[in-house]
Amino acid sequence: MADAYPKIHDSRLMTESNTESGVSKTDLSHRKFEAPRCGNLGFLPKKRTKRHFGRVRSFPKDDESDKPHLTAFRGYKAGMTHVSRGVDRSGAPMHKREVVDAVSIIETPPMVVVGVVGYVETPLGLQTLTTVFAEHLSEEFKRRLYKNWYRSKKKAFTKYAKKYTEEGGKDIEAQLERIKKSCSVVRVIAHTQVKKLNLRIKKAHIMEIQVNGGDTAAKVDFAKSLFEKEVTIDSIFAKDENIDVIGVTKGRGYEGVTTRWGVTRLPRKTHRGLRKVACIGSWHPARVSTTVARAGQNGYFHRTELNKKVYRLGKKDDKASCQTEADLTEKSITPMGGFVHYGEVKEDWIMLKGAVVGVKKRPLILRKSMMKQFTRKHLEEIDIKFIDTSSKLGHGRFQTADEKLKFLGPLASKQN
Repeated sequence: MADAYPKIHDSRLMTESNTESGVSKTDLSHRKFEAPRCGNLGFLPKKRTKRHFGRVRSFPKDDESDKPHLTAFRGYKAGMTHVSRGVDRSGAPMHKREVVDAVSIIETPPMVVVGVVGYVETPLGLQTLTTVFAEHLSEEFKRRLYKNWYRSKKKAFTKYAKKYTEEGGKDIEAQLERIKKSCSVVRVIAHTQVKKLNLRIKKAHIMEIQVNGGDTAAKVDFAKSLFEKEVTIDSIFAKDENIDVIGVTKGRGYEGVTTRWGVTRLPRKTHRGLRKVACIGSWHPARVSTTVARAGQNGYFHRTELNKKVYRLGKKDDKASCQTEADLTEKSITPMGGFVHYGEVKEDWIMLKGAVVGVKKRPLILRKSMMKQFTRKHLEEIDIKFIDTSSKLGHGRFQTADEKLKFLGPLASKQN
């Protein structure tokens, strides 16, 4: 009697005895019924974020042997350009050669510290013990606390500020002592100075920044010493450091499965469209599984990107901030005609390798790295040879306005 099932040759079922009998291990067919899934399910649900300005979900691990220091900062995405640099990584194919890297420019005006928060560790996580605010708070900070600043009486913190004068600030000192005595985590409340930017917004972006290093008493004293003072980007990050960028990606609206999940297009002659998923599941269970790619919202997601290399830190009013040993041209970071959809960078700025999330003008959080760096790529010292400042509006030919003037000569309109 013939076998009930035809014999199927499957290379995956081969044993060593099969190969010895003359069947080759390389006798493989093409993949037809199996494939890695498209898209990462770790990012579900793919919906628009509620955290429009980014949120630090965790700060770097604290080390009491260090001096007290801040671990994060906030900036605003200005745009991108490219740099030429030398590679100093022995063993790499590009060692001792020049490469061109894309870089992102983030404008980072100084932040102002206006308060300190103490947290107690509980079985349910961190719980706030108390919060202490500074005596004088700026208008842009208070605006963020109001729905309608114009119609309000603008009385926020007027009673609180009197605590600094009543009984010599006894109540304020008592709250700070509570934090020193009971808390294990200390964070400062800081806000950006949006009035220094041309973003047409008046409400400051407020965030908590964890203080790491030293014991709790040292942390509180450090935080109090920063009250009402400006904190600059170069006091937190340094050149060649690796940092994390937290923000919201560019929103792309409602999109189909091919763009949203990266599934394969169907054959050309497919009826009723080919940018689809052919089978969305079996008859039973009689519902569509959550793991099946479907059309829907794409972008405007909250994302954290790790290990972005700091190429350079620039200061306000430094007209030679893009000068290098190989390029002695005196020029600032703003390209000819300004950054597209942003304008001129007039405050402090930071240059990061590669792209960062979000559209122009979007607020981003820069956080110290969560991990110890040890690879040669992460520990490499960056030697920038040239920074491009040509126009980003088209095919830029000139690096500075003076270079353009020398090439084109005097304009006819200026001859009279």
